[in-house]
Order: sequence, then structure tokens, then C-alpha cells
Amino acid sequence: MQIALNQLPAQLAKGLRGLYTLYGDEPLLLQEAADAIRAAARQAGYTERSSFTVAGAHFDWSAVLAAGGSLSLFADKQVVEVRIPSGKPGKDGAVALQQLAASAEGNDSTLTLVTLPRLDKAAKSSAWFGALDGAGLSVQIDSIERQALPQWIAQRLALQNQRVAGGDEGLRTLQFFADRVEGNLLAAHQEIQKLALLHPAGELGFEQVEQAVLNVARYDVFKLSDAVLSGQGMRVARMLGGLQAEGEAEVLVHWALAEDIRALKRVKDAMQAGKPLPMALRENRIWGAKERHFERIAPRLNDATASRLLHSAHVVDGIVKGLKHPDWPQDGWRALHLLAQQCCKAYR
Repeated sequence: MQIALNQLPAQLAKGLRGLYTLYGDEPLLLQEAADAIRAAARQAGYTERSSFTVAGAHFDWSAVLAAGGSLSLFADKQVVEVRIPSGKPGKDGAVALQQLAASAEGNDSTLTLVTLPRLDKAAKSSAWFGALDGAGLSVQIDSIERQALPQWIAQRLALQNQRVAGGDEGLRTLQFFADRVEGNLLAAHQEIQKLALLHPAGELGFEQVEQAVLNVARYDVFKLSDAVLSGQGMRVARMLGGLQAEGEAEVLVHWALAEDIRALKRVKDAMQAGKPLPMALRENRIWGAKERHFERIAPRLNDATASRLLHSAHVVDGIVKGLKHPDWPQDGWRALHLLAQQCCKAYR
């Protein structure tokens, strides 16, 4: 049965299940969810724990199945953890996971915890995942989106009896904090804990947060795409600076920008041909958060602007590969900044 992450504590309070499956791409939240399950298991008398990490195609699944069916002389309840970092258990693993799921039902002596990375549609439609989901509780653990990060920080501060000031000052403080830790939730957690060590419970001023919180943000090209489509020019400039400092390849950054430009042009062309927007998006495989951006941008983006952005993307493609253009900066990163800001202005 699928549950949301925030429902996990209530489910654990009701009583333990024989099988839990955690999957997602946020290490901090994944670790905290697993720790909560382990703590509940210890309180319920599960005193023994064995752990297996599935690595490679020749992993011995018989050891996992044997662990689930055996107890030591010193424990009558145990936790068996199975980590699959690749998210792909393989043919033998698929069979073994279905066997684990079948044995978990009605088994009050063994609690099985399976952890996986974010799964694609094919994996979530597989027989092995269906068996895990049907026999226990499964929790999809998503990253905290940028717009939700200030509120998440405020909630974490509240857990240690700290808060920011009310009104605009508090919003400014939370936005500053979010800017410094964007894309790095584990670092955000550590910076929040540091504030508890540096300052007593109560209200935190902007200066206190500014002096304590380091710039530990991590950016990736996929988050850059979201920021550009949102028209957030200042955030985009900061992310490009971070990607450059981290040594990201210019061609990869250009690809992220150009891919959205090309997709928008295809959608516009389809709409010009008489296709409704939902059909145009579906045919171009636009979905999720990007679909919402395209639904907002496509009807307002005129053909001339779309064509101009496509030409700019072509020019910058040459610049990042060493070609020069008289009307553009010759430095690849400066050209990427200019292209990104053109996009932000057009997408607002």
C-alpha cells in the first residue's frame, strides 16, 4: 500500500507491518524514514538486524531469503534490510523480492526493509514492485522543491524551538537560507543543527543566520531548466555561477537550455497546425512539472520569439564548441548566461 512520507509516523504508531519499501532520490529523507522504522522496530522487540546491499548481477539472493527465515539463539524478532542502489534487482532478484513479499504477510518475527532509488514508470509497473507494494507499505520519497524549501527550513527550526522573525524580515531570512543550501538537503539539515548549537531557543535574526549558514548549495542542469522555465532570472544567474564553479560542462548546460527551447518550438508548431495544447504536449512527451510550465508559456509565447530563441540556441551551441560570433560574447559561460536570461524574459 502506498503512503505519503508524512503519513509514516502515524502508520508506525498503529503497529508494525512485516514489509516496508522506501524509494526516492533524497538521501536525508530516505535515511530519516529508515531510522524511524528501525526505532519503532527496536521498541517492538526486534533486537537483531542483518543488512544486504545488492551489487552486481551475480548477487547471492539465497542469503537474503535464508536470513528472513532464520533467527539466532538470542533474538526472537529481527529486521532484514535489503538495499538496491541501482533500483534494478535483475531477474533473480525480481523472483526473490516476490518471495520476500509473500513470506512477509503474517510473519511477526521478521521485518523486512527494502530501500531503492527513485523508480521510473517501468520499475513501478513491474511484478516485483507490485508484490512489495501489495504485501506491505511503500513510501515514495521526493526531493523538497525549491519553492517549498523555505517552509521546510522553518518547520525544521521549529523542531528545535527556533524561529525566524515575522513579516518580511522572516521571509527574507528563509529565502537567504534556501538560496545557500538549494539542492543539498543534507547540508541544510546540518546548517539548521548548527544554529541550535550557536544560538538558544527563540527567534533568530537575519544577521545571526547570515553569519552561521555557509554557501553549500549544489545545482544541477535539471534544476536549472525548472528555474529558467519559471522565469527566475536572479536564481538562474546564481545557478549558472554555481555550475561553472563546480566544473560542469558547458555543452551539457547548453543542452538543458536548448532542449526546452526546441520542445517549446515543436509545441508551438503543433498548435499552429491546429492541434490542441494537451495533444501537442503529449506527442512531445512533456509531462510532470515541465508540463505545467509549458501550459503557461506556450499560449503566450509568440512565434517570432520562439524562432529568435531557437536561433540564439544555435549560436551558443557553436560558441561553447569553440566557434565565434560577432554579436555574442566569445566566452562560453557568458554566452550561456545571456541565452538563459533571454529565455527567462520570454517565459515570464
